[in-house]
Amino acid sequence: MKPQVLVLYHSRHGSVAQLAAKIAIGAESAGATVVLRTVPSLDNRPTGEHPTLCRQDLLAADAIAFGSPVRFGQMSAELKHFWEQTSDLWLQGALIDKVGGVFTASASMHGGQEANLLGMMLPLLHHGMLIAGQPYDAAELMRTHSGGTPYGPSHVSGLTQDPTLSPDEHRLCMIFGKRLATLAAKLR
Repeated sequence: MKPQVLVLYHSRHGSVAQLAAKIAIGAESAGATVVLRTVPSLDNRPTGEHPTLCRQDLLAADAIAFGSPVRFGQMSAELKHFWEQTSDLWLQGALIDKVGGVFTASASMHGGQEANLLGMMLPLLHHGMLIAGQPYDAAELMRTHSGGTPYGPSHVSGLTQDPTLSPDEHRLCMIFGKRLATLAAKLR
C-alpha cells in the first residue's frame, strides 16, 4: 500500500502554495499518494487553491509537510491557530511516529526563514512526530542564492512577492517531497 503524504499550508501571496505543489510532485515521484490542503483563513481571504483540511486528512497521513509564510520570524497566525485546535489529537497520541517536515517563504533573505522553520517544528515534536529535514546530499543546498535550508525548503519572493521558484528552490522541494514519502514508506 502506498504511503499517504499530506501537504498542508497557508499561503497569502502564492509562494508557499508553489512550494507545496513542488513538494507534492516530489512525494508522488516516490510513489506516495498526496493530499494537498490549506488551513482556514482568519480573515476570510483565500489561503490557497486547494480545499481546507478535514480531520480525516490529518489522521490518514503517514507523513505531513507543513508550510507557512514568515510573519516576523514565526509561522502565520492561521497555521498557529490550526495547531492550537489539536489538543485532542495530542491527548490521543494520534500523530505519534508520523513523519513531519516544514517549509516556508519570506520576502527577504534575512526575513526569519530559519527561525520560522525551527519554530514550526515545535508542535510536531510535541505531537511525537519524527522530523525530516533537508540533508546536504542535495547539491542545490550548497549553491543556492535564494531559498533553501537544512531545516526544510524555502523561497525568497522579494519585495514584489514573486511566487516563482528559482531552479534550486524547485529542485529542493522535489527532493524534500521524495524524502518524506520514502521515509513514510520505510516506517510503514
